[in-house]
Amino acid sequence: MEYQAIKNPIVPSRERVLKDAIENPYAAINSLGGLTLFEFLQVFWSEICDDEFKPNWHIPYLCTQLEEVAGRVGRKEPKLHDVIINIPPGTTKTIICSVMFPVWCWTRWPWMCFITGSYSEDLSLESAEKSRDIIRSDKFKMLYPDLDFKEDKEKKSNYRIVVKHRDPRGYVCKITFGGGRFSTSTGGTITGFHGHINIWDDPLNPKQAVSEALLKTANDWINQSASTRKKDKEVTVTVMVMQRLHQNDPTGHMLEKRLEGKRIHHICLPGEINEYREKVNPPELVSHYINNLLDPVRLPQTALDEMRADLGVYGYAGQVGQFPTPPGGGLFKVDNFQIIDHLPNDTHWVQTIRYWDKAATKDGGKRTAGVKMLRLSNNRFIVVDVRKGQWDVEKRERIILQTAEMDGRDVLVGIEQEPGSGGKESAEGTIRNLAGFVVIKDLPKGDKEYRAQPYAVQVNEGNVMLLRGEWNKDFIEEHRFFPNGKYKDQVDAASAGFNLIAGRRVAGRIT
Repeated sequence: MEYQAIKNPIVPSRERVLKDAIENPYAAINSLGGLTLFEFLQVFWSEICDDEFKPNWHIPYLCTQLEEVAGRVGRKEPKLHDVIINIPPGTTKTIICSVMFPVWCWTRWPWMCFITGSYSEDLSLESAEKSRDIIRSDKFKMLYPDLDFKEDKEKKSNYRIVVKHRDPRGYVCKITFGGGRFSTSTGGTITGFHGHINIWDDPLNPKQAVSEALLKTANDWINQSASTRKKDKEVTVTVMVMQRLHQNDPTGHMLEKRLEGKRIHHICLPGEINEYREKVNPPELVSHYINNLLDPVRLPQTALDEMRADLGVYGYAGQVGQFPTPPGGGLFKVDNFQIIDHLPNDTHWVQTIRYWDKAATKDGGKRTAGVKMLRLSNNRFIVVDVRKGQWDVEKRERIILQTAEMDGRDVLVGIEQEPGSGGKESAEGTIRNLAGFVVIKDLPKGDKEYRAQPYAVQVNEGNVMLLRGEWNKDFIEEHRFFPNGKYKDQVDAASAGFNLIAGRRVAGRIT
């Protein structure tokens, strides 16, 4: 869809247009309708980059998407959605979204305010400084002579735009204050600032993504601090641009909110589609890939091969494929799960267990999960049912008891006892709650990935089946991302239950 130019609010008199057409071609171009964002980027590229501009289809596409967002804000219309852009590093994403886009908006709507942020203050300030360099350039002053900075408000971290109004002779007769830009970092202070458009450019870096604490910090900041910094909650748009780093990175966290009704336009452009074709969004953009590559100039196959070697399978899958798990899954080959519609005759059953992986509280970010697993006489296994949720202790114990009563007394109940006195007391409390049932108190050793390996072998060999149910999809997806996913509770419960009824001794236990 081609962007329809919106009339520039800073339009000089007709006499000046005719004069500028002779003396200053740039100003004449601007006066005839204004530059599109893509044209603006090309005109001012040399002001901030020494290397030659190299076009590729994704650049005008992203420019058009941003223009449409800005147009609605400029007309003060209710937003249709926020925007998330997932694209590999080295594709000009920061220059488009964080450097050029705010300045281009000011040439049309000088009153717009922006809040921009990145994972580090230095990165955020670098983008803000490049935007400032464009406005200070001679080329910009020729094209937009009536836009400038407020003299005492042009720090890199916080600057404000002013508009010069001229009389018929061309003299400045009035100055009005316009919008501005405040730059911060993930977790930084933004109290007192509000934006018409808020841009989060790489709110997390790869090193931070391996830390659950830093993931939570980034997501909490976006949820609780950044989300409130809006000039108009009905109009203000958030634009997030980043490469995927983790299932629960800010992109994954925001996309999950679509289930709660949050409106998000998700643009996903993997670096190649040999392995990641199904991740392209909107899907019709696949037709623009050349030899299955997003950008054969910036990201040729040789560069992608080097990235794979440097990043490893997990890093490559996230940062290039925009799907933060290796192709075909990580520890688990989830395509080897077989979904069945009916259980076999019970004469083939050897043993059944419901194993509980308990979360301590309902608001700690973790879930309690109880996985019911059946062992057959041919040493194949069926996951029959899963119960999971974020519950307080009282509700959790009530659900565990109700589930045991529904399962029946022939089903073993496995309970993990976590280290320390608190873990011991929790396990003993659950055992008392389950008086009359056969309960195994399990003392696991080793990390979760180590304990899951025997179970993963059987999954990968196709020896684990799932009874068809609504829980199947979430169960499979958690296995797909393990151990780098947001949740691990279902995998933990399934692997621990498997180890008990299969007689594996990778996890020590007391019965």
